[in-house]
Amino acid sequence: MTISPLPPQALAGVRILDLSRVLAGPWCTQTLADLGADVIKVERPGGGDDTRSWGPPYLKDADGQDTSEAAYYLGANRNKRSIAIDIASTEGQVLIKRLAAQCDVLVENFKVGDLARYGLDAETLRAQNPGLVVCSITGFGQTGPYRERAGYDYAIQGMGGLMSVTGERDDLPGGGPQKVGVAVADLFTGLYATVAILAALRHRDATGQGQVIDMALLDTQLAMLANLGSNYLCTGKAPGRIGNAHQNIVPYQVFECSDGHLILAVGNDGQFAKFGEIAGRPDWAQDPRFARNADRVRNRELLVPEIAAAIKTRPRADWLAALEAAKVPCGAINNLAEAFADPQVQAREMTVAMDHPLSDRLRLVASPIKLSATPVQYRHAPPLLGQHTAELLAEFGLSDDEVQALRARKVVS
Repeated sequence: MTISPLPPQALAGVRILDLSRVLAGPWCTQTLADLGADVIKVERPGGGDDTRSWGPPYLKDADGQDTSEAAYYLGANRNKRSIAIDIASTEGQVLIKRLAAQCDVLVENFKVGDLARYGLDAETLRAQNPGLVVCSITGFGQTGPYRERAGYDYAIQGMGGLMSVTGERDDLPGGGPQKVGVAVADLFTGLYATVAILAALRHRDATGQGQVIDMALLDTQLAMLANLGSNYLCTGKAPGRIGNAHQNIVPYQVFECSDGHLILAVGNDGQFAKFGEIAGRPDWAQDPRFARNADRVRNRELLVPEIAAAIKTRPRADWLAALEAAKVPCGAINNLAEAFADPQVQAREMTVAMDHPLSDRLRLVASPIKLSATPVQYRHAPPLLGQHTAELLAEFGLSDDEVQALRARKVVS
């Protein structure tokens, strides 16, 4: 049987030197790697990326025992090759310069000024490789009074306003500031960085010139406030927390049924009229207090209790079936086990199994990017620390003797 070769990927031939760790940078480089870029993950010998030890949980081996690889690390580092280099050493710095001279992109998330201490700042690296795109990811960016501060997702969610609009109202049980359940400032920054790198590569291909990208978690957190940021700028009034409700749409929140909860997400007046019919309250759509969305937002304190009382009279399955049949947006609230078991999720192949040196049990969340001509490919499991050191150094022209000498001096591992 002839096996058809896989099609070339969109970023095949793009080589990325990844000096980032934890989440924002690795999320960016994993996305680029999924699209075909050759990502070289540079880690410190001995420990590697901080998230390798951020467990439990850890990957299980064939006997069901924990390996050294934390699930956190595995979720952000597939399709990469790992090389362990001590960049604090002079020889390690020379190696990084040698690699950067033959790469298209360098991604780093060191504190402002740290790489300059090693002679690995963007200006120095781009002097030897003018086409290099350097993407720096920090908490607060390369400028401004906070530029030297360390930036962490949790703190950024607070400083950037997200926690002021997330969680239940202060006057209700459980009210108060609440962070989002995943590190969204990191993740959004990683995705914005991906977009910026692709734009810079297009410019480089047209002009031959690379550039420096300055990505900040705080900038991204403000940008992703979207309609809420715009609400404030248009009115001068800072929105507050309203739990599972929506600032600009009613009804658009969680409601309790007789046997559980559902999400009702009415997006326009026509859908509201259909919902009223299903709820046995066609009068809602005729009521001038509720007929238009703007009216419903202004009068949510009157309308929402009526909706809540109606929804609580029937079981969730009954509501979901009727709402879906009428094309009124709605949904169940799943835990992760239920989400991954959902037939739509399975049909979309949103998990992927990969061969791993330590286990045959590795399953990862798949990329959501669906490309018809250059699909995502899963080439490498998240690498062990330094798994590809010898292989990569050989590709960059070092002999076996040179590699062994560097190992002996603990410059690489």
